[in-house]
Amino acid sequence: MRERVYHDAPDVVVVTGAGGMGAAVARRLGSGRTLILADASQGQLDRAVDALSAEGYAVQGVLTDVSDRASVEKLADTAADAGPLKAVVHTAGVAAATSSARKIFDVDLLGTVYVIEAFERVAIRGTALVCVSSMAGHYASLSPEDEAALATAPASELLGLGAVAAVGEDATAAYILAKRANHVRVEAAALAWNQRGARINTVSPGVISTAMSRAETDADPDGHMLRMVRACGAGRTGTPGEIADAVAFLAGPQSLYITGTDLLIDGGQAAWIRRHMKR
Repeated sequence: MRERVYHDAPDVVVVTGAGGMGAAVARRLGSGRTLILADASQGQLDRAVDALSAEGYAVQGVLTDVSDRASVEKLADTAADAGPLKAVVHTAGVAAATSSARKIFDVDLLGTVYVIEAFERVAIRGTALVCVSSMAGHYASLSPEDEAALATAPASELLGLGAVAAVGEDATAAYILAKRANHVRVEAAALAWNQRGARINTVSPGVISTAMSRAETDADPDGHMLRMVRACGAGRTGTPGEIADAVAFLAGPQSLYITGTDLLIDGGQAAWIRRHMKR
């Protein structure tokens, strides 16, 4: 790996996903830094970059398909060339309500693996990576052997694992599995990141007021998701700003001893499901 010399360049923050959650994170972390925003949609990326530029952020957009390893590696190299890599926040993903099982595995499972591996290669002392997973990952029921395989198998072998093949065409099951894989993949990667003086964690949002969650609730005609939000006592959905605050904590100096773990941000919904929901 070639040595990069920065000559007092500003710190660099990378955010994948230019939607509501990614934009909120960009605004929370991007002030006074070089902000690199990545998305697979040129239109969405251009709109987000224009909005952030108008607000005074030093932002550039990089068209990136996280399901393509080469695209992610190009993003990582672009970020590393721009200055000292301070934080990477991976929010890009697709929803079960609008995607096939294969698309979910390509983007939410393999895409996260590609981000972890590409940015581990360019991480420096003090770099923090936060991958946005989901509360859904806490609902997975997998054997220790399946979890170990998801955590450590080479990316080229992941889609051939028994647990992945067993999902078939069930998009919801694929989403749950992919998000649990995010958790265990980050756990397994923490050692390599520690050895670089860097950190890696996941956050698992519950129902957050974004376009993706609205698509999911629109595809839920019985109102199951919103009923659970009310039943758990939260009484509301979360906001992108609340996710951005949690990400800022995990990417900042208050969490230097936190790595290889997941922060659940769901208003208590998972706790209600585990301890109070009638089976």
